[in-house]
Amino acid sequence: MLLYHGSNMIIEQPRLIGQTRGLDFGAGFYLTTNNQQAERFAEIVVNRRKEGVASVSVYEFDLDTAERDLAIRRFKSADTEWLRFVTHNRLLKYQGDNYDVVIGAVANDKVMPTIQAFVGGFINEAAALVTLKTARLVDQICLKSEKAISLLRFIKAYEVKGD
Repeated sequence: MLLYHGSNMIIEQPRLIGQTRGLDFGAGFYLTTNNQQAERFAEIVVNRRKEGVASVSVYEFDLDTAERDLAIRRFKSADTEWLRFVTHNRLLKYQGDNYDVVIGAVANDKVMPTIQAFVGGFINEAAALVTLKTARLVDQICLKSEKAISLLRFIKAYEVKGD
């Protein structure tokens, strides 16, 4: 399976880095099957950090081995379980099972207002889920263990050409 990682630099050898802020699926190395999503994120990282070059690193991931040997959590949609998992991780309060890989929708800029309204108590879970159902969400894959990272093989990288 081909996966893409957007950043302000090329990453030939991915590694796990400690969590400095609340992320959708917690600490880990984030990828997507959508190269355009990776390109957008690379540009966001460069703008946020004010350094580097928007780049996408491309990897082959051994999904067959992962499914056989690793603990994988898959969210098929932005449903109740996904919403609770994401909000607990973003609040740094997740205390459930540990996984090697988490796969599901990304809480991107289009849905973050809904997540924030839910976390802030301005809307309830049912209202958040109704709003999330109308959003077209791109996937993300979070590798959360060294065993998962070891199943990635760097293929190539490219710079994102701005508009």
